[in-house]
Amino acid sequence: MFRIGCHLSIAEGYFKALQNILSIGGNTYQYFSRNPQGGKAKAFNQKDFDDFIAHAKNNQVEGLLCHAPYTLNPASEKENVREFALVCFKEDLEILERFPNGLYNFHPGSCGKQDRTLGLKMIIDTLNQVMFKDMNTTILLETMSGKGSELGITFEEIKTIIDGLIYKEHIGVTIDTCHIYSAGYDIVNDLDGVIDTFDRVIGLKYLKAIHLNDSMTSFNSRKDRHQKIGEGSIGLDTIIRIMNHPRLKDLPFYLETPNDLEGFKNEIQFLKSKREEL
Repeated sequence: MFRIGCHLSIAEGYFKALQNILSIGGNTYQYFSRNPQGGKAKAFNQKDFDDFIAHAKNNQVEGLLCHAPYTLNPASEKENVREFALVCFKEDLEILERFPNGLYNFHPGSCGKQDRTLGLKMIIDTLNQVMFKDMNTTILLETMSGKGSELGITFEEIKTIIDGLIYKEHIGVTIDTCHIYSAGYDIVNDLDGVIDTFDRVIGLKYLKAIHLNDSMTSFNSRKDRHQKIGEGSIGLDTIIRIMNHPRLKDLPFYLETPNDLEGFKNEIQFLKSKREEL
């Protein structure tokens, strides 16, 4: 099944977001656990959760993806920021453990003026504190564009994090198409080569999701500027090849393009039509 969705607000609950994704033709969605700039998580509502679970099953909606706030930074130079990351992880995972096969995506972090190796170690240490043997949730490391002191901009850095974890079976990776193109992985001219490199360095068994975005900036720009599908430097042909690639097509795809609900509807319907042609 072609699993396609977009980023939605859960301000009105999981069930309302489910209704919204179904109304625009999707069958999964991504949401922020709290304000993307931090703060407290939305209070858990049991009825909303029960309604979501029942209707998701009936409508074959799977692969719900929770995105951590951008301010979650376990590699920060500041102790209070690292403490927030730990609290955020624990609070979000407590809720996600209620969901069947939940996914929790986060940006690995930025190390500031610290050595990158130290920053990677901090990420590993935080994950080893919050992960446990029998957890239901898969935590996803997102590939980054490389702006500033971001970590996770190369497949090798992602591998270093995974290698340091105790419970590797509960970790995965999200490829963001805008991010990796901006980081210097040429998915436009060498998609197969990039996939082969990912498989060689990390292993495709760890790839669990794709953020399907075009890019406002050029190749290797090291900037994170998402664009609507087909309107950026990655281009429509590459986007279609990615979602139909035999080694990627069974993954869930999440749009993070600069759209309102109607814009997401148009992109989802268009991409579904291109998927069905093959």
